[in-house]
Amino acid sequence: MRLKKLLGIATILMFCAAIASAASFPSGTKISVRLTNQITSANAQPGDRWQGSLERDVLVRGKVVARAGARVEGTVVSAKSSGRLKTPGILSLRLTSVNGTPVSTLRRTFEGKSHKKSNVTKIGGGAALGAIIGGIAGGGKGALIGAGAGGAAGTGVAAATGKMEVVLPAEAAITFTVSNPAPRK
Repeated sequence: MRLKKLLGIATILMFCAAIASAASFPSGTKISVRLTNQITSANAQPGDRWQGSLERDVLVRGKVVARAGARVEGTVVSAKSSGRLKTPGILSLRLTSVNGTPVSTLRRTFEGKSHKKSNVTKIGGGAALGAIIGGIAGGGKGALIGAGAGGAAGTGVAAATGKMEVVLPAEAAITFTVSNPAPRK
């Protein structure tokens, strides 16, 4: 009978500890971190782990539950490298632990810059330059041919230099939002 009572008390204590740990980061809590290393959509893969540190203390109901500088870990949820002429790079991250305590957060998704402005400049500039050179060399017909050739050259330049990856440098600050209590490890 005594063993049964002890097991019951131990179970209750473990249950209370699990609830207290999960409650240390309630849903909606903002957690700001600084990355330890650079993460880029060019080479990140889903499932890759990343590390960082808390940028500032995490407060819950006026109490500090994690101190600035504490170790944090997360995972790459999805990553897609940039295309050459369209489709910028995309990178999604999730925070998974703070100072060894599991946490569940909403994903943070980052997208590379649009290709549109860069491509218009390169292709349009190539076409204009080709038209000027063609017009000087061969008149109206030369300008038309030059514009086509210049546009094609500009497209080639855009394709060769057009990757728009997401780059999160080391020391980048990112804020995550706790979605709901994470299960214990």
